Amino acid sequence: MLVEVKVDRVTLDTASNRFVVILRDEVNHRWLPIVVGSPEAQAIALQLEDIDPPRPLTHDLIKNMLDTVDVRVSRIVVNDLRENTYFAQIGLHVKNGNREVDARPSDAIALALRTNSPIFVDDKVMKSAAVFEHEPEIDISNLEEELPPMDKLESLNLELERAVAQERYEDAAKLRDQINELIHERDKGQNKN
Repeated sequence: MLVEVKVDRVTLDTASNRFVVILRDEVNHRWLPIVVGSPEAQAIALQLEDIDPPRPLTHDLIKNMLDTVDVRVSRIVVNDLRENTYFAQIGLHVKNGNREVDARPSDAIALALRTNSPIFVDDKVMKSAAVFEHEPEIDISNLEEELPPMDKLESLNLELERAVAQERYEDAAKLRDQINELIHERDKGQNKN
């Protein structure tokens, strides 16, 4: 089964200093981050911003060549993930039928944006690598009963880091407040002793 996605944005992962293209599954509220090279990130970002470079980039050239020989990009599919490497196929509609061409996802995405072609991700890939837009919140009342105070603090700190990394800033603020309250309670208890 294939899941249709849209290119949400291209961003720089400051932790690894690598560019990441974010594909969004609007139906299931998931997104798939794919690391891309700098030239491909630029090609995708320029198209997202609707900026025409003074001379055609590689993906513009490919689109122009396909148009010249009357070949249409029907879709692209991010179809596999092996050893942390994504794989894709470009679907081409030619006069005598359809063809599939293997490609790097970054090149396929850049071409899909230029040809207004739909972008899909295989459901197995989404299930193994996608991140949900809003993960369920942790029920803090259960943590109080199950974990000793230090473990609870560590757990909240980990959840805070995850929320910030996923740009869920409202959740991060709530977690920060819970962490501060827990530290205050711990310090108050230590001062009594």
